[in-house]
This record gives sequence, structure tokens and C-alpha cells, in this order.
Amino acid sequence: MTKARDALYIDGAWRPSGSSDVIEVVNPADEQVIGTVPAGTADDVDAAVRAARAALPGWAATPPAERAARLAALRDGLAARRDEIADTITAELGAPLGVSRKVHAAVPVAVAGSYADMLETFSFEEKVGNSTVLLEPVGVVGAITPWNYPLHQIVAKAAPALAAGCTVVLKPAEDTPLTAQLFTEVVHEAGIPAGVFNLVTGLGPVAGQALAEHDGVDLVSFTGSTAVGRLVGATAGRAVKRVALELGGKSANVILPDADLALAVKVGVGNVFTNSGQTCSAWTRVLVRDDQYDEAVELAVKAAARYTVGDPRDEASRLGPVVNAKQRDRVRGYIEQGVAEGARIVVGGPEAPEGLERGYYVRPTVFADVTEDMTIAREEIFGPVISFIRYRDEEDALRIANNTVYGLAGAVWSADPARAEAFARRMETGQVDINGGRFNPLAPFGGYKQSGVGRELGSHGLAEYLQTKSLQF
Repeated sequence: MTKARDALYIDGAWRPSGSSDVIEVVNPADEQVIGTVPAGTADDVDAAVRAARAALPGWAATPPAERAARLAALRDGLAARRDEIADTITAELGAPLGVSRKVHAAVPVAVAGSYADMLETFSFEEKVGNSTVLLEPVGVVGAITPWNYPLHQIVAKAAPALAAGCTVVLKPAEDTPLTAQLFTEVVHEAGIPAGVFNLVTGLGPVAGQALAEHDGVDLVSFTGSTAVGRLVGATAGRAVKRVALELGGKSANVILPDADLALAVKVGVGNVFTNSGQTCSAWTRVLVRDDQYDEAVELAVKAAARYTVGDPRDEASRLGPVVNAKQRDRVRGYIEQGVAEGARIVVGGPEAPEGLERGYYVRPTVFADVTEDMTIAREEIFGPVISFIRYRDEEDALRIANNTVYGLAGAVWSADPARAEAFARRMETGQVDINGGRFNPLAPFGGYKQSGVGRELGSHGLAEYLQTKSLQF
């Protein structure tokens, strides 16, 4: 695992914070402090933004081919340190080591590489009649990232921003700053010029707010809860600066009656339990027709039995802890609330898993007899909790699926792909997997309604960091 640095990365160099305050990084598996990082101040943020502004003209003018070469070096650097990245994420997030290797460390390599490849053919200008239309970098980007996918979320913001010719100031989540420091080391090794990428670790209400409010920041890219996203959006709105917000979700997994029920339930359980349920796009509401409901719940019980909770460094563990004590208590509170409102637990419960009293562990939980008005069916729990909901017919299923303030992701299953596609087209959500469709790093990801504004990944992700100018001749 990487060692914690007692410094921030500003203008191409590691330097101390203006404050002696630190943030303790805790291993959620055993509650032990594994390092500290600086609690950056508003003055630290100001220094980072000033460095980014100074570096902006030079980086924006750098030919796309050279920017692509730096991104390719970044991709290769991440790939070379894959094991170290996985160890670090397991230590500070609690993800099982296998998940850290296959998901947390691997996906960002593909995403970084996709932008290096994209710059080889992407055109930053076009002719439209008597006009030349230019796509130019939006400017300095303030990136505020969450803890649940600490490296992926950094790369999903930094890679397209750098590809566009923007400069970046990153404020990572307090729980997972070691991953951000490791990424920054790779940035430095990749030869990205001083000031183009800067890192300020710190608390959200201090460093995060200072970054969102700073007059020198042209765009704020934030991933996190809808509640905090509203604050970020309001802050940016007062300054009339652009925002990209990837927020909460309460996604529906709709199993149509002609689907392979066993496969749909098995994949759906895995989707929610991956990363201990700490995934904003997880399909936490499973919709099943009345006459198949009991069978689906029985299949879920069998599927859930395969998800052993334990030490994330134990290869037998499929679920580790959640990230911190607050999150553990939040998830257990939702489980208790589900019972109080009449839902029936068929797997799991609010108690600590047997033999795991130390560490922030939660029992993976499956609820039956959930109605769409229950709290557990409406609010984002962000833990390994699944709710099974009945529907009468296809129109009822669509109504339930869309009856949410969120719209980030979803799934639909049918033996007839055309039927599934027709249903998916009517779902009010930003991304739908049909019959377990594979992850595509080039496909846009983002939300409808209160799940956010803007898109990440692929060319749509690049477009978030570009602004348009037209020249008339």
C-alpha cells in the first residue's frame, strides 16, 4: 500500500499545507488508523487554483497529439501500479481485494486509455456554412470526488478534462485520500506539466466549498449525494459557472415475465452487493410480477448465500465492510426502518455479522413485501440492501420504475430483446442494462431528474469540458 504523504500537490511539486491540521485515514475492516493527510485550507485551494490558471494557456495550446501522449503515459502508469492501487483501495475503502483488482484498479486504466485514443481522431473544429465552429477547453476544473470508487471517479473527471485542454484542481473524499495521492504520483511520473493537475486533500465544508466558490474555477464537477449536489449547484449558480453533477440513485431492476428469472435475480443480487452496496447506480429495487414473486424471492435467498462477509484481504470474502461508522449506522438504520414499516427480511438484518463485531460490517440484506411508498424503496441506502417489489403488468412495472425522484441507471430482462429494448426506452433514467449488458467505458453515464446534470465517459464526457465558439467569414 502507498504511504500517506504529509503534503499537497500544487504547481508540480509536493508542498506542505498552510495548516497543521490532518485527516486520519481509517481502515474500515479493523478501525485502525493507517495514515494521515493534510486538511487543506481555503488558502491552499487558492494556491492550487492560481497554479491551474497560470498553466491553462500553455496546456490548452498543447497539440492534442501531445496531450494524448501524456494520457497514454498516465494509463500505462496506472496499469504498472495496479497491485499497489488495489492494496490501497482495499485498505482505505474495505473492498475485497479481488474487487479492488478487477474493478477499482482495472476500469480506470481503460477509461484513461479511451481518452488517449479519442484524441487521435477527435476534431476540435468543424465548418458549418460560412462559419468555423471551435471546441475550446472550458478552463479550470474543480473536481470533487467521492469515496465509493475513489480512483475511477478521479479518472472519469481528470482524463476528459485533461484531454480537452483544461487544468484541474482535485479535492478527493476524506475517507479515501491515499488513492488520490497515488494517482497524483502517476500524474507526475507521466510528465503532465506543472500546474495542469493539482491535489488538495481536505474536508468538504472547508476545501470543497472553497473550490466550488472560487472565482478562478470555471467548472465544478462533483460526484456524491443529491443533498450536497444541490449545495454545489447553488454555489456555482451564484457565480454563473458550469457544473457537472453525478448524484444519487434508486435504480429499478425490472424482470419481465418471459425473462430467465434465475439469471436475472442472480445478476441483480450481485449488482447490488458488489462494493458492499456502495454504488450509486445499483439496481436496489427489484420489480417482479405477482405470479413469479415468491419464486424470485427464493432465488434471491439462494444467491445471497454466496456472498460471504469478512476481512477484505481474505480471498473467501465477497463483501467487505462499508467505508466508515457513520455509513454502517446509516445502513443498519434503514434496515430497521424497513422492518418498522412492514417489510419482511428474508436474508440479513441490522445486527453485526457473526464474528465481525469490530470493523464497519453490515449484513447483506434482502427485503420482501416491499411497497413503493416505503422509505427503503424511495431513499438511497448506499449499502448491501435489496428490496423486492410486486407489479401487476408491464404498465404497472413501468410506472413503479419511474416513480422516483432519481434516474441514474436501471435494468430490464426479457427473453425478447426487442421487448426489453422497448421497455428500456420508456424508463426515465440515464443508463439501462438490457439482459445484463456489459459495461462500456465509451457509453455516457449520468442521470435524469435528481440524479444529476451532465454526463461522464466517452465523447459525451469529453464534451462536458469543452465550450463552443463560432467564427463567421
